[in-house]
Amino acid sequence: MIRILRPWCGIGVVVCALASPAYAQRTVTAQIPSVKQVAAASHGDLHGLVQDDRGQPLAGAIVSAFGSTSAFAISDNEGRFTLRDLPPGPYLLRAHLQEYVPSRGRIIQISPDGRNTSTIALTRRPDASSPPPVVAATLGPVEVTEPSDTGHPHDEVAWRMRHAKRSVLKDADQAIAALDHDPAGGLTRAVGTPARLASSLFDDLSMSGQFNLLTTTSFDRPQDLFSMNVEMPKSVAFLSLAAPGAQGDWTMRGTITQGDLASWILAGSYARRSPASHAYEAGISYAMQRYLGGNGEALAAMRDGSRNVGSMYAFDNWTVARPIRLSYGAKYARYDYLTDRDLWSPRASVSVQPSAHDSFTIRASMSRREVAPGAEEFLPSSIGLWLPPQRTFAAVARGIFQPERHDQVEVGVERAWLGNVVVGVRVFEQRVDNQLVTLFGIGVADLSASGAGVGHYDVGSAGAYDARGWGVTVTRAVNDRLRATVDYSEADANWNRRSPDFDVLTALESSVLRSEDHVRDLTASVESVVPSTATRVFVIYKLNAAIAASDAVLTPSMTRARFDVQVNQALPFLNFTNAQWEMLVAVSNLFREELGETSIYDEALVVRPPKRVLGGVTVRF
Repeated sequence: MIRILRPWCGIGVVVCALASPAYAQRTVTAQIPSVKQVAAASHGDLHGLVQDDRGQPLAGAIVSAFGSTSAFAISDNEGRFTLRDLPPGPYLLRAHLQEYVPSRGRIIQISPDGRNTSTIALTRRPDASSPPPVVAATLGPVEVTEPSDTGHPHDEVAWRMRHAKRSVLKDADQAIAALDHDPAGGLTRAVGTPARLASSLFDDLSMSGQFNLLTTTSFDRPQDLFSMNVEMPKSVAFLSLAAPGAQGDWTMRGTITQGDLASWILAGSYARRSPASHAYEAGISYAMQRYLGGNGEALAAMRDGSRNVGSMYAFDNWTVARPIRLSYGAKYARYDYLTDRDLWSPRASVSVQPSAHDSFTIRASMSRREVAPGAEEFLPSSIGLWLPPQRTFAAVARGIFQPERHDQVEVGVERAWLGNVVVGVRVFEQRVDNQLVTLFGIGVADLSASGAGVGHYDVGSAGAYDARGWGVTVTRAVNDRLRATVDYSEADANWNRRSPDFDVLTALESSVLRSEDHVRDLTASVESVVPSTATRVFVIYKLNAAIAASDAVLTPSMTRARFDVQVNQALPFLNFTNAQWEMLVAVSNLFREELGETSIYDEALVVRPPKRVLGGVTVRF
């Protein structure tokens, strides 16, 4: 690794020397993202005030924000709080304090310019300062003095009924009565009663959460959706809970599906709250897949009828001194279907910001990444939707799975310019053994008619290569409603070791086998919010000249492209108490959602990936 790093250290020094000093005295408040994350953008901070209904500050209130990430803070003696390093986008903001009614959750929009403020007002509970009434146990009549009210009887039975301990069903009766006066009409009353009852269970908890009820399927062509040549739709349930601790935040997530492929993922993590000299994060996950369908190739690959994968990770972001930040850590995963079941993925990086008044930053990183075939089915996604294992897979030859091992060294610089534009330039070197190949549509022919062809794939190894390249990333935050990123990279790859699956891949898909190659990749992402309709749109479009496709002669432009489109539509007429309802629709043919820390061929050597369509309801509370 030292031999790989040495030639790029000099390049990093040269790039630093070329940095323009014209902005040395300009203060930039937005933080600068890593150039390796294509869809990344500058983060923002939320500053706010918690006060009572008389305008007096409240100390000790727990404030939570739940959106693309979870964050918590506690108000100080002046009622002020700060939530730091929030990725831009919408968040559900709430506050909790003992003896006060929890605030109704509301959606706020975080922008990377740092000008995000909010004020939360809490109302004191009516019975907070007075103890509950004590009723003496007696068999005789009870004399009670009450204000005269001709609207109800005053005998002993009526008094006991009015003062009996309330149950959930009696509280629901009040919710029904309140909905009778709702001007939204019958739809709100019909949906509102159970939704209000369910969401009221979280009123007194200082946590945030989200649950998704989704349906997903895969197809090759749009017309397949109206035929039998489509994968049977699967129902997916997802639940996430996040709660603050003394110094950090706890998160628990889980997702499950049932059918001929029953599977689930469960994960938990802890992140220490900033600002701390050691902002560390650790987590653990476990996933299971069991197949009961009729694909003989999938059944033969699962000798025990199921697959199990467990992983754990720990990373520390250490601020050594004001200009120097060191990040290091590792991920460990154990796959029960591999011969060598234990895989390690260490990573270390250092970033230096020479001037506190200039956003110019230098970054250098070294990493080793070990990836098992089919890992995308079991490991939780860090940027996309959480889905349990949805597809089956088998080895393309000899029934042996070979993990990919990827070493990378990278040096880069980045700076924020006028107009909220972040520009990053990087150079990198990769060394990869057993580059993974993913082939769809080569299974048993009679399975394609039932849709099994799009729900099963074969994996193999394309061999080993060394590559050197460069890239540039430009991110522009037009405002808090529109943000765009463009990433372009080029690399020269020299394949130096033949794959053990060479003969089989030559017969099945020769386009995945290379000798010398020049790889060009262009990835663009756009995230937009339409305030008038409360609609959020996220689009990723990827063009890569190295994408393998046997029918490239017929449709070269389409086979070289990958895309991912997600649309979230808020449903304000379904918002009850703390819940924020959204409708979600997504269509994608990206096989790997991770856009950073991957080899240049990870997505390019996925042949004929089907399109996945997903829809459902998202509820944040």
